[in-house]
Parts: sequence; C-alpha cells; structure tokens
Amino acid sequence: MAGTSPAVTTLTGEEPALQAVLLDMDGTLVATEDFWWDAEVEVFAELGHRLRDEWRQIVVGGPMSRSAGFLIEATAADIAVDELSVLLNAKFTERLDKGVELMPGARRLLAELAAHRIPAALVSASHRTVVDRMLTWIGRENFALTVAGDELVRTKPHPDPYLIAARRLGADPARCAVVEDTATGVAAGEAAGCQVVAVPSIAPIEPKSGRTIVSSLEEVDLELLRSLIMVAR
Repeated sequence: MAGTSPAVTTLTGEEPALQAVLLDMDGTLVATEDFWWDAEVEVFAELGHRLRDEWRQIVVGGPMSRSAGFLIEATAADIAVDELSVLLNAKFTERLDKGVELMPGARRLLAELAAHRIPAALVSASHRTVVDRMLTWIGRENFALTVAGDELVRTKPHPDPYLIAARRLGADPARCAVVEDTATGVAAGEAAGCQVVAVPSIAPIEPKSGRTIVSSLEEVDLELLRSLIMVAR
C-alpha cells in the first residue's frame, strides 16, 4: 500500500486488552469539516452552481469519489469526478496553509496514548497529499502509521481501512478502538469488528446497542477505551 508507514509489530508476550487505537482525521482530530464544505461551495460557485445547505450532511465523512459524484449529479455540473477531486483537494489544502485547529481533547488524547505506548493509527478517507499536509499540524510522531483513502480500492464505509490498519499494527481488530465523527466512519469501524467511539461533528449519529457516543474528545481517555475492549471481551 504505497505511502503508508512501514508495518509495525508491537505485541509481545501477554497481549493487552487494548492493542491499538485507530483514529479518523477530519472532524475527529482536526476541525476541518467546515474547510471541506467551504471548498466544495467555492468550487461549484466557480462552475456556476450553488450548493444546498442540506447536502452538507450527505457528503460529510465520505470518500472524495462519493462526495464528488453526489454533488455532480445533484447540480448537473459538467465535470468529471477525477477533475473535480483535484479542484476540491487544491481548495482544501489552500485553507490548511492558514492553520488548523485541533479538536478539544485531541492533543491530550494523543499524548496519553504515546505515554502508555498504545499504538495509534490515523485512518482517513482523505487523499495522501491532504493527510501528509495535515500531519504538520497534528504531529506525525503521534502515529505508528497512517492510511489515506486514495491508497485503497475501497474506503469508508467499507471496513477495509480499519482492517488494514489493524493488520499492519499486528493487532486484532476486536482489540482495537476506533474514534470517528461520522456515520460513514462509524459504519466502517463496526464492520471491521472494532469497538467504536463516536464523537459526532456535522451530522448526528444514531444510538445503537454497543455503540459509544460522546459529545467531545475531552470525554475520551485511555480508561474509557480500555473499558470498551474489556466489556466486549
């Protein structure tokens, strides 16, 4: 899988209950969901189309191909998905250069995982160029590996991104905690067999048996993540 970090094996001897934490990026660790919508609005305005506010909840959290495809169909814009994806990524990365704000609790959670030597993976539907640019703000050193959406045949809501991240960390998906902000990402984590913590950003996430929903990353700590694995086991 081109562009990801080398495989990391961290589990030796008695395996801990929590083996790894797999985290989404946009809207989960960084406050960038507005960046994506603003980029989409701007690009379509330049193409002569106006986006409806209600479309925002439809495109949030999905892979670029899905979001771009939906907006092209909804507006009847005369542009191909690949061409639109290039324009959207360019507009988005322009905004990153002005600075990125981490979500409340994100830096503390990453520091806590590092302090306890819990491997963390960044698992995003965004393209590799965007992920690498974002790591400037989040801290590349906080992650044992990163997975980008354009490196996969299937990305969220398919389980592949989380299954691949767990495998490369040498971890059992059932002993991995996933932290996500969208229904699409939550679906991917649950389909992979991971224990999921949902921190809704733009759109609400429906309650479900076995699903943990919190209002902020400030409620997520190592004790909570470990407890989810213990209860599941």
